[in-house]
Amino acid sequence: MQRGCHASSGQTVLITGARAPVALHHARLFHAAGWRVVLADMPARPVSRASRACALYQRLPSPRFHPEDFTDALEALIEREKPSLIVPTCEEVFYLAAIRERRGLGAELFAPGLDLLQTSHNKHDFIKLCEGFGIAVPETRLLTSREDVSNLGKQADSLVFKPVWSRFAGQVLVSPASRKLKQVVPSAAMPWVAQERLEGDEISAYVLARDGKVLAVSIYRSLYRAGAGAGICFEPVTDPATRALIETFVGNTGWTGQVSFDLMRLEDGSVRPLECNPRATSGLHFFKDAARFVRTLLQGGDEVLPDVAGNQAVRLAMWVYGLPSALRSRDFARFREVLGAAEEILGTADDPSPGRAQIPALLEIATIAMRNRISLQSATTRDIEWNGPDQSSM
Repeated sequence: MQRGCHASSGQTVLITGARAPVALHHARLFHAAGWRVVLADMPARPVSRASRACALYQRLPSPRFHPEDFTDALEALIEREKPSLIVPTCEEVFYLAAIRERRGLGAELFAPGLDLLQTSHNKHDFIKLCEGFGIAVPETRLLTSREDVSNLGKQADSLVFKPVWSRFAGQVLVSPASRKLKQVVPSAAMPWVAQERLEGDEISAYVLARDGKVLAVSIYRSLYRAGAGAGICFEPVTDPATRALIETFVGNTGWTGQVSFDLMRLEDGSVRPLECNPRATSGLHFFKDAARFVRTLLQGGDEVLPDVAGNQAVRLAMWVYGLPSALRSRDFARFREVLGAAEEILGTADDPSPGRAQIPALLEIATIAMRNRISLQSATTRDIEWNGPDQSSM
């Protein structure tokens, strides 16, 4: 299924993961820089499809459940639209990297190799990778059996438990009581980690890099979240220690593409990496200079700096998730102040349609959630999740 919109002159970029607000932001940046933007994803009504930046939207089969059909449809799309660049935004990046490795893509994929993507996504291997680079890390233990969990004994109250392959903190258990700890049932196919619980200020970083050189960095704090996971309102911050960690990781891995980090800033000002998201995250929204951003992404050169100083938010999500959180904490005044000052991410003055498209997009996700008896948040990524090299473990 396709939809034609405004087509811009110049080269064509294919942006995948059109459901994500970061895909919409990429589309706007490339469109403003004179590129023709083709978007692709599985949902029928992702918010990016409604954008004036969209020249074409293509639905694809699920790479998780129908990998061969996905590959065939993707190759047909690339052959027909002839993009010179593919920019992934969500976990479909793993499937794209696998196809590139197996048979090629016919266009540059702005992402590192599959092995590095998997190592970074794996919550145990990422920490070991950082440790090997001399980065200070929280103690993180791999759990592959119930016996591994039982052996931790009374240490559980100082640990954070999470699956090695997971996202959005959906299954994270912080200092769990014995009853909750019974939910942790790791296996060799689906391991967990027990990570040292750190106290401090949790921050995140979005990074653009090419051949091990940092091209853009945006460090931010999530003021409100959708449950315990994805942020929905973001505040920019500066942090030299985080910058140093990023330089070390990117330089040692030779990273090309987008990569994001969740980190804990301790009381002494040092930072510790908690986990890595080898894809785009919300720090992208702090870049608005389209010409500079796209040129830097393509050619390298001087680093492009964030040029948005104010908070960014998805307002509908703030009402759905942020308001109940504010009411529970009896801090409605802060919620109102933050919401009033934040800039809307989806529906902007010069591109309002994605804002209106949120309702049908949300209804589509809610239908998936009800049909599969999963949470709304799980439904947002069900068809693209990458849970390790053995996808039969999913």
